[in-house]
Amino acid sequence: QVQLVESGGGLVQPGGSLRLSCAASGIIFSIYAMEWYRQAPGHQRELVAGISNGGSTVYADSVKGRFTISRDNARNTVYLQMNSLKPEDTAVYYCSADLRTITGRFRAWGQGTQVTVSS
Repeated sequence: QVQLVESGGGLVQPGGSLRLSCAASGIIFSIYAMEWYRQAPGHQRELVAGISNGGSTVYADSVKGRFTISRDNARNTVYLQMNSLKPEDTAVYYCSADLRTITGRFRAWGQGTQVTVSS
């Protein structure tokens, strides 16, 4: 059974930094794109950043220049470095991966990690 487990969320003051991690475990043949999404109360889930298995990245306009997505293919792990955090970044952050296992290709989701930006 494939699992995505996020870590690194928490409470941080405006202007601070956090680094989120998401590790995929299980029998995985390939991981294609990996993404971070977020969902704030009363809002739809939105794409924050994505990275292909070749390293190409995409970011939401609201986080460009502040957030950096990266991945370690040997560890099946994706990271999100978040700098200059703002109160509007407060949300539950989810990682997602397009991957192939013994049962086929599908998209997996993590359970989410809370990020709160507040003084």
